Amino acid sequence: MNTLYACLGSGNCYKPWLTMKQLQMECVLKLVDVLSGEQRSEDYLAVNPLGVVPYLQITDDIGIGESNAMIWYLAEGTALMPQTALERAEALQWMFFEQSKLEPFISPARFFTTILPAQREERADDITNWQMQAMPGLARLDDHLAERKFMLQSGYSIADIAVFGYVHVLEEAGLSKSEFPHVARWIDDVTQTALFQPLGDLGQPTEVAA
Repeated sequence: MNTLYACLGSGNCYKPWLTMKQLQMECVLKLVDVLSGEQRSEDYLAVNPLGVVPYLQITDDIGIGESNAMIWYLAEGTALMPQTALERAEALQWMFFEQSKLEPFISPARFFTTILPAQREERADDITNWQMQAMPGLARLDDHLAERKFMLQSGYSIADIAVFGYVHVLEEAGLSKSEFPHVARWIDDVTQTALFQPLGDLGQPTEVAA
């Protein structure tokens, strides 16, 4: 059984968790408290020497880092994996886009706005800069979604999960969904997909291993 090491509230940790939930895959979830530095503890470094989350442990000796790599692995042979070589390439294109044009800006802006608001004032200039850097990527995404319901013409896939991870919480980063109406519509559509579970459900006591 897969074991997912994750922290609460993380869009990157949410991606593999949501993928497994929608595919009805069993998983042991182990929470890592990154705010207290638990990811640098001796016990966790024995699991993942890089000291980061998420981390998907497949066997005692094999694990995968990087959220988009995890969901690619998990979706193999399922309805969430694009079926043609061209669609898989398009999915990868958007997964790379998410990690280079969206997540690096939405994530830290959200962190210091919502997750660690005590530092919001001292990081105000950084937050403004991150918000401005996120805008072109969100605008491109909005234009793309004006022409289709999901990221790929063929329907809901891991490309949606990858982009959804942080884009759906853009308002927690101080950005406005009203400026990106097609993105806002797409967020609603993703939440209506089969077996969807929101980010806030990650880490509920019934699924956390001792």
